[in-house]
Amino acid sequence: MPTDVLIPKLGMTMTEGTVAEWLVPDGAPVCAGDIVYRLETEKIEFQVEAEADGILRHAVPAGATLPPGAVVGWILAPGEAPPAGAPAAPLPAAEAAPAAPASVPPPPPAEGRLAASPAARRLAADLGVPLDAVLGTGPGGRVTEEDVRRAHAALAAAPAPPAAPPAEPPAATPVARALARELGIDLAAVRGTGPGGRITKEDVEAAAARPAPPAAPPPAPATAPPSAPGERIPLRGMRRTIADRMHRSLQEMAQLTLSMRVRMDEALRLREQLIAEWQPEGIRPSITDLVIRAAAKALRRHPALNARVEPDAIVLEPAVHIGMAVALEAGLVVPVIRGADALSLRDLARETSRLAEAARAGALGLDDYAGQTFSVTSLGMAGVEFFTPIINPPNVAILGIGRIVDDVAWEGDRPVRARTLTLSLTIDHRAVDGAPGAAFLAEVRDLLESPYRLLV
Repeated sequence: MPTDVLIPKLGMTMTEGTVAEWLVPDGAPVCAGDIVYRLETEKIEFQVEAEADGILRHAVPAGATLPPGAVVGWILAPGEAPPAGAPAAPLPAAEAAPAAPASVPPPPPAEGRLAASPAARRLAADLGVPLDAVLGTGPGGRVTEEDVRRAHAALAAAPAPPAAPPAEPPAATPVARALARELGIDLAAVRGTGPGGRITKEDVEAAAARPAPPAAPPPAPATAPPSAPGERIPLRGMRRTIADRMHRSLQEMAQLTLSMRVRMDEALRLREQLIAEWQPEGIRPSITDLVIRAAAKALRRHPALNARVEPDAIVLEPAVHIGMAVALEAGLVVPVIRGADALSLRDLARETSRLAEAARAGALGLDDYAGQTFSVTSLGMAGVEFFTPIINPPNVAILGIGRIVDDVAWEGDRPVRARTLTLSLTIDHRAVDGAPGAAFLAEVRDLLESPYRLLV
């Protein structure tokens, strides 16, 4: 009997999905495990695999949006007809032709994808073996588990390329090296003006004063062709969700943004110490991690910022679940750090790294994006000092992080060099007044300026 091709349920919060692109033509043969279409939801993209061998028949065109569990196609046995009422489509000529003699191996699948069993695909992913490097010995050249194991053994036996000699460290004065460590400056990127090109203290200061280059955008997914002038890009999936939510946010809320400068000298020193200490564990805390940790601690004392507005009440959330904005090619996603106030800085840095990497790889489900009670977003790496973040409904606040800049602070009557950043807090004035918002922002500032408090 026909095998249904469905819209899968990818999370408890998923209500619909769009068949963004059929990757196998209507009437073409498929093998179990082949990817047959690309699914778009409001937050993620997902590649749907065939669950059986046979002939694929489309039930809906690309662009159709349906609820989870809806049938979008069928996989039929040779000579089998689609279910009653299914749209008719001619089978390829190969299907109507007489079968080849038993001694002639069948041709590979017509869709152009490498045929492999589901078990072989899983094993190749676990071992890091590219399927296009595996010689298939199964029926029709299909890749089997044993083929993957042979390819893995051959790759492991191949001689490793000779290691490049370690690069010579750039020449620099001891004072310049100490200052570079303090400011987080890579000496390899600093041009030396001293004798023989030696890097001086002034060279490091000049490098620190230059604006940070914009962060490189993440690579586009292989299925997303580059956009071109004049192209019409459908407003659907993630992009439509962002458009709808942000428009609704500004329509329904009375949003007010407060800003405050934070001196970051001590926080930067602490970060460098923690990077060195946690390096064996592969944990590298970021400035955003420090701010999220400070916000999580401050929300305990300022629960009005960790709330939502309902038609007849302001509801204070019982837990602190902080959404962390991650920029993707298709738009902005906000995976959620659950119980953020209960995590140590070490555990929080590990979790934010995991979430960001999984979000960029498309490896998170819809439930990983649901339930935030407060959000943090950063444009500091893009060189932005101040901006007005838009609240994620139904939250009542969002915190924006700007770029760290060289500044001047006063110690008594003496001006001193300082490193500062600007925090931008947007609040829903229906639920939070300016004074409580400012008090929360001031506590976040105080925690960052006395960063040892972030460790307890």
